[in-house]
Amino acid sequence: MTERRFHSDYLTLAERLYRIAYYILESEAEAEDAVQELYLKLWKMRDGLDGIRNPKAYATRLLKNICIDRIRQAVKERGTEPEKPDSQYGPDERIDARERLNKVLEAVKALPERQRKILILHTVEGLSYEETAKLAGCDYLSCRVLLARARAKLKSIV
Repeated sequence: MTERRFHSDYLTLAERLYRIAYYILESEAEAEDAVQELYLKLWKMRDGLDGIRNPKAYATRLLKNICIDRIRQAVKERGTEPEKPDSQYGPDERIDARERLNKVLEAVKALPERQRKILILHTVEGLSYEETAKLAGCDYLSCRVLLARARAKLKSIV
């Protein structure tokens, strides 16, 4: 794999991969380290990456495995969960936040298919309205309306 192709296929995913790592590890420093570890691993195996049909899915799976390994290692070393230095909230607040997150995820799952797809593409993936509309197979205004309806429904539930 050429350096140019590596850059276009994998390095463009950095922000998305960081968000995934942060969600799993709940620490900015740990997430950054995990993403850096992923890129080192990918770079070392770059000659074998030409056969990968979906670089985004492949990188995401590798990153999730790296994060799980980091959590297991932290538990093994300390006998507890990894430290979360950027967490300023106590156990009660974190439990409440987890419960709210679970409620939001359930609400997202309950959305109609098109609204859910547009919400995920625009909010989670960070795509523009134009890109979201194109991938969802609708026009720009329909995309905005469906997204507004999805958000309103989530606000009413949560």
